[in-house]
Amino acid sequence: MKKNILIGIIVVFLAIIFNCCGTGSSDKQDSIADLILYNGKIVTVDSAFSIESAMAVSGNHIIKVGTNRKILKLKGPQAELVDLQGHMVLPGLIDSHTHPIDAALSEFDHTIPDMETIKDVLDYIHGRTQILRSGEWIVVKYEFITRIREQRCPTLAELDSVAPHHPVMYLTGPDAALNSLALKLSGIDRNFRITDGGTGFVAKDPKTGEPTGIIRSCNRIVKVHSSEKVPDEEEKLQQIIELFNDYNSVGITSVGDRDLSPADLELYQKLLSTRRLTMRVAVSRQLETTLGSIEEIQNNIRRVAENPLFKEKGNFLRIIGIKTYMDGGMLTGSAYMREPWGVSKMYGITDPEYRGVLFITKDRLIPIVGTAVESGLQVASHTVGDGAVHALLDVYKEVYQKMPDQLQKIRPCISHSNFMSRESVDMLKQYGVSVDIQPAWLYKDAHTLLKQFGYDRLRWFQPLKSIFETGAIAGGGSDHMHKIGSLRAANPYNPFLGMATAITRRAKWLEEKLHPEEALNREQVIRFYTINNAWLLFWENQLGSLEPGKLADFVILDTDLLSCPEDAIQNTLVLKTYLDGKLIYSRD
Repeated sequence: MKKNILIGIIVVFLAIIFNCCGTGSSDKQDSIADLILYNGKIVTVDSAFSIESAMAVSGNHIIKVGTNRKILKLKGPQAELVDLQGHMVLPGLIDSHTHPIDAALSEFDHTIPDMETIKDVLDYIHGRTQILRSGEWIVVKYEFITRIREQRCPTLAELDSVAPHHPVMYLTGPDAALNSLALKLSGIDRNFRITDGGTGFVAKDPKTGEPTGIIRSCNRIVKVHSSEKVPDEEEKLQQIIELFNDYNSVGITSVGDRDLSPADLELYQKLLSTRRLTMRVAVSRQLETTLGSIEEIQNNIRRVAENPLFKEKGNFLRIIGIKTYMDGGMLTGSAYMREPWGVSKMYGITDPEYRGVLFITKDRLIPIVGTAVESGLQVASHTVGDGAVHALLDVYKEVYQKMPDQLQKIRPCISHSNFMSRESVDMLKQYGVSVDIQPAWLYKDAHTLLKQFGYDRLRWFQPLKSIFETGAIAGGGSDHMHKIGSLRAANPYNPFLGMATAITRRAKWLEEKLHPEEALNREQVIRFYTINNAWLLFWENQLGSLEPGKLADFVILDTDLLSCPEDAIQNTLVLKTYLDGKLIYSRD
């Protein structure tokens, strides 16, 4: 009898536990959704790339995805229902490489027109001479020669002809073209030599020895003084808000800010504290210099790791690492290549053995990377040419041999990584190295690169399919740095242009596809701008896919990217963008 009573008590006790903690409790918890999207195509981007018809959100988290019937059962008493009418939903799109603050402020003084020809450039410069006083600087930024019809820089004589009384700097990134007055004010003549220990050189006419006006990877020597209005703090914040609203309008909800200064970091903190930040920002902190004392550089790296934004790993603003520079640019002729560039009128190259400019030697870079690894900071290094890619991978390889687990933990990144090789692609997975690549550069610049290098030498230009096949992580970025407007920006940040380019390998002003064997398929290209970028920015547990427990960042599109014609991908429009479960952009 006593045994039967004891068994009965145990059964009752287990029933109580089951009712409190089992399916009854789960049903109660599942029923608290306050936002439900249904009757659509929810592309979860989970490991199986599952596609469902509905999704439930509670607060700022996703609680479930599934069929219409199952998800609609979960609506709470005040739930908002969104009938998707068959539209596609993706995770919030992520841009792995941007410079938002520079871009946001680039037109604060005045609107900069589009420039596609040398005449456009010269007309703009002449127009500025009518506004600025004699002697004031005119700076033209990021109008790359690869995107100018004539495929060259304006000459010294051309710049002098339209601005004889104003110093002019035609800035193309790491390189620039100067007029005579700019050269004179900067003390650059036939006898000028770089003496600060840094890299770069002044191009000189091989016959006369006089400067041609072109300088390579040494813009620091130009004594330029801005003549533009300087915004106050609130004006800066408003410009950033305007840009982030435009990011939201094309579905971008998170970015990697690569190369942020301490002062600019404070602007993000101000936006966050005043609840005006409509973008998640992962920061690679700027190293002010990689010249001089290695010990001081290492101390600067360690100070970055002491910042609370690195330690706390916030969901809206966090520091993830540091930014370094390996070489110049392909857009300007200073990327460091394994083989010579070749003599080029387009790029102003006269030395047949010229290979570009390598900024950091191996013996200096190893302690820099090693200190970052010891501090837990990701190293993201601007690396464009295949010579620079191999030089950086050699450093990662040497550090890996000493501390393999620690190196892979920081997810070392090659930023840009445009020119690669079969060998360098295969090394990525082995050492845990990731790449952030800008497909819009293929779209904008392949016609010039093809003319310079030829088709065969571009075999390993942005080899996305090969990278995916090795299992290495590649993420899509824009390197947006100048002007607001997803297609008018110097480096377009419209992710659908990037997706279309990665799928089609088509370029502006070019009939043929550029090595279509490296094209991504549609599933891959969606991962490229979502979960892969989330991984690059250490957010894969919170973002990048639409799964229960993740933050509710997602976009509703007017186009089915998985089934639409290729030509329609680039013209995709975002209907709505949600961040943290809240609607932050609506096209209507």
